[in-house]
Amino acid sequence: MKSFFRWSHEEGYLSKNPTSKIKEPKVGKRIPKYLTEREIEHLRESCHSAMEKAIFEFMFSTGCRIGEIVALEKNHINWSNQSAIVRGKGDKKREVYFNTRCDIWLKRYIESRTDNNPAIFVTVRQPHKMSVAQMRYIIKRISNRA
Repeated sequence: MKSFFRWSHEEGYLSKNPTSKIKEPKVGKRIPKYLTEREIEHLRESCHSAMEKAIFEFMFSTGCRIGEIVALEKNHINWSNQSAIVRGKGDKKREVYFNTRCDIWLKRYIESRTDNNPAIFVTVRQPHKMSVAQMRYIIKRISNRA
């Protein structure tokens, strides 16, 4: 009703908006959704290739956004302390840490590649840096299998 009266007033149908002093109710904050341990294990089992396992483990252990992961390069990883420098929103750099399982799968994936592209995650055919859309497709494929 408030929107209708505001529109009527702005269009000149009403000389005064009768609802202008009415406060709108506050909308509560949305509670974030999370995966159970069982769902996480189902996702792990649904990863077939070393690349899929590396992507899943890196996302799960670091909490990075897809855009941060596709921009990641080999020289951004510090293997000795299991960390990586990612470039996030607003072009800000931050350090993220990953677990041992992620370390193992990242190394296996990188060792299995035959190209010399500096990006961590590359496409399978004609290896070049993966796009956000391609990464989303891979994640969606894993979740559909799970």
